[in-house]
Amino acid sequence: MMEQKECLMERDIQDASLTVGPVSGLTVSLCEKTLQIRITADGTEWAAKEAIRPCIVTQEETLDFARWKRVTHVMVKTGYGQGIRSSYRLLDGKEDSYAFDTLCWIEETGEEPEEGSVGKVHFEWIPIVETGLKVKEVRWPVPMAFDPAAYGDGVCEGGAGEGGRTLRDWYTVINEGQGLLLPNDWKKAVNSLSFGGRFLTAGGYMPWFGQVKERKGYIAIADTPWNAGAYVDHPAGGPQTDIGVWWEPSLGRMDYKRSITYTFLDDCDHNDLCRIYRLYAKQTGKLVTLKEKAARVPSVEKLFGCAFVHCGIKTSVNTLSDFYDEKQPEKNNHVTTFEKRARMIEEIREQGVKKLYLHLDGWAEPGYDNRHPDYLPACEEAGGWEGMKRLADTVHDCGYLFGIHDQYRDYYLEADSFDEDEAVRLTDGTIPQHSRWAGGPQSYLCATRAPYYVKRNFHEILSHGIELDGAYLDVFTCNEGDECDNPYHRMTRRECYDYRKQCFDWLLSKGILSSSEEVSDWSMQSLVFCHYAPYHFMLQAPGTPRNGIAVPLFNLVYHDCVVEPWMMDILEYTGPDGEKCREDLMLYALLNAGAPYLVREGAYANTDGSFAGSGDLGPEETAERCRIVQELHERLACCPMVRHELMDADGKRQKTVFSDGTEVTIDLENGEYQIRGGER
Repeated sequence: MMEQKECLMERDIQDASLTVGPVSGLTVSLCEKTLQIRITADGTEWAAKEAIRPCIVTQEETLDFARWKRVTHVMVKTGYGQGIRSSYRLLDGKEDSYAFDTLCWIEETGEEPEEGSVGKVHFEWIPIVETGLKVKEVRWPVPMAFDPAAYGDGVCEGGAGEGGRTLRDWYTVINEGQGLLLPNDWKKAVNSLSFGGRFLTAGGYMPWFGQVKERKGYIAIADTPWNAGAYVDHPAGGPQTDIGVWWEPSLGRMDYKRSITYTFLDDCDHNDLCRIYRLYAKQTGKLVTLKEKAARVPSVEKLFGCAFVHCGIKTSVNTLSDFYDEKQPEKNNHVTTFEKRARMIEEIREQGVKKLYLHLDGWAEPGYDNRHPDYLPACEEAGGWEGMKRLADTVHDCGYLFGIHDQYRDYYLEADSFDEDEAVRLTDGTIPQHSRWAGGPQSYLCATRAPYYVKRNFHEILSHGIELDGAYLDVFTCNEGDECDNPYHRMTRRECYDYRKQCFDWLLSKGILSSSEEVSDWSMQSLVFCHYAPYHFMLQAPGTPRNGIAVPLFNLVYHDCVVEPWMMDILEYTGPDGEKCREDLMLYALLNAGAPYLVREGAYANTDGSFAGSGDLGPEETAERCRIVQELHERLACCPMVRHELMDADGKRQKTVFSDGTEVTIDLENGEYQIRGGER
């Protein structure tokens, strides 16, 4: 049954509106004049912000949805829900112009709602006729009004008396890095996220965001995250935060339906939003635990309780690289022998470190970040294949694990096999290039080719008797997926993630544990461990003002699915008001029950979190700090993190709770921690 109402945007339609519901505790209303959507969830009102217009952005201009002169609204009822479909035709009154539909509908499947959940509202944007426009992005649905004044609430901007309410009771939950909680009264303006907030990158480990106002909230999950991301606008001091979704073309076209689902909750905090997403990850097959991965490759369990050592063999910086140092050329090229690294491992063993994973950079003849994917043979100056094998054997003789750094995205022009026809090609026919990293000029290898190079290179390594426990395929889980418009290997961003996953799965088939730079939702079926999964502030210079309070959103969903090493530095810096600050990153490692870095020699100074720290700690104290973190990780690696608490307004005191009952409390102000309960 459908009821159709057509409204021509030229006429005055006053405040006419269409309303669906109440259905499962939800009501959805659409104002025909403003196109504003209002949702009532069990008595709590959520309204799209009127000042932000739904729009299509092109290279030339921003097109308000009101530019389409024939807009038809249809009430839709199906066997699984009901809602409102809107059709947009006649851009600027022109026939045969760009056309699209939107659909906003309430789900009625009979599924028992999660505890605290009211129900789900789906938002879909559907391209119909893609002519006449070169779309850059679509912004719909627009952000919810998230200012207490918009709802007539009289909350205080500053402190409140007993029983009072403050802007801190209104906060936005953002998946930048490990996670952020952004209160409405946050002093720093926040209007950009890393990678533009793109989902499935370091700017959005998981493809969702949420907001909570006085324990009423929602989580917005992008069902089609591959060409999408979140944008945020928070003025310094508030009193509001706008957050919404953007959708971009795939290979030059919008091409497919874009969908985001809002689940509304009656009594919640950020833990409940993560609980909803963990259920979604289970239902969609993304959530694969470490126990399940260990059933596939038993050596997964050997990682539990390991300390991590990250060091390199050869550095060779191309003169055209952005990192080339003309003033101190001696820094551009150096070699540490395999033998010296073997002695280092033996010394660590003598210090009493029982479990360890060695991550080896720059082990091949070209040097770190050079000539990929032709990254063979083993560095001859350092001892060649025989020297590398002796190092691997030494690591194993000590009872440790051995793994290597490798790279199958950066495609260096100096690689013997470089061929522009194998590189990523954009829809305008260009091949992107830059010279940032050590190897100098590069483009990007089309991911359709990556699995073949992985097979070729690892067969060669294994043929020399080198036993690999793990392998790190750089940037796959940090950077966005690529798209390629070469007709011989055309590839969407979604397909790119599948090809990257094929590389991880091939390693696992050989008993080699899979790793990459960070973590990402798409990789959780096949990724065993990572280089790190840090809070965003950890990758910035110490003292940089933060975008919010660091919270472990990713670990509240996926802690028991991946092993995360954590930085252990003690940072000393000057705070925003000139005060001297000291922050011990070990506390975050404990809070997250992660693995510790015993040695972390970053390849590039002051990049990717490689900042000076812990210089006053000796090897014995460093090893003892790692031992404490190792023991906790070994016990909790396979335990879900079930709750996280901010014990004060600024997040200086925090607590996590794990499924076995273990509670970890940290005090960042005083550098203290406490571990209670659990099975020991």
